[in-house]
Amino acid sequence: MWIFRKSTPVNWLKIAPRGLLAEPRGGYSWVYQEYGVWPELPAFDTAVTAVAQFLRALPRVYNADPDHIYLMGFSQGAAVSYATAMRHPGIARAIAGLVGFIPDACATPTNLVALEDMPIFMAVGLEDKLVPYERALGCAGVLRQADAQLSFNEYHTGHKLNSQGMRDLHDWWHER
Repeated sequence: MWIFRKSTPVNWLKIAPRGLLAEPRGGYSWVYQEYGVWPELPAFDTAVTAVAQFLRALPRVYNADPDHIYLMGFSQGAAVSYATAMRHPGIARAIAGLVGFIPDACATPTNLVALEDMPIFMAVGLEDKLVPYERALGCAGVLRQADAQLSFNEYHTGHKLNSQGMRDLHDWWHER
C-alpha cells in the first residue's frame, strides 16, 4: 500500500495494516480465497473486526481525528474496506477501492445504508484477470444501489493502478 501514499495529502497520517493470513506463495491476505470465487460478507468478519479495533485505537495511539478516517484498499483490501464500512457504519468518511471487489451477498438494505452518500473512488482494470471487468461492473452496481457518491474509473491495465489512475486517485483524495 505504501506506493499509494503519495496520492494522499502530505499532512495526513497514513497507516497500512497488512492482511492477517500468510499466503503459501508469499504475501498476506485478509481471507483465504480461491481464484474466481468471491467470498460473502461474513467471510470478512474476522478481518473487519481486526480493522475496526485498529481504527478505533488510532485516536489514542496516534492522536488521529476519528471524524476524519478514510479507507483505501487494493484488491482484497478494497473488499475489507467496503465490508468494514458496512459492518461499522460511520467508522470511515470515504473509501478508495483499487482494482478490488465488494463481498458477495452484501446488497441488502441493512448493509447498503452505511454506504449511502459515502464518497467512493473505484478503480477498475479493463484487462484485470483477477477481478474481471464484469465483476467490477457488478460491484459498481451495488454501490450505485446504495446511493454512494461513486467515482467509477476504468483504466487500460491489469490488476494494478496505472499512472493515470494514480493521478486520478491523487486528485480525488485532495478533494476530500
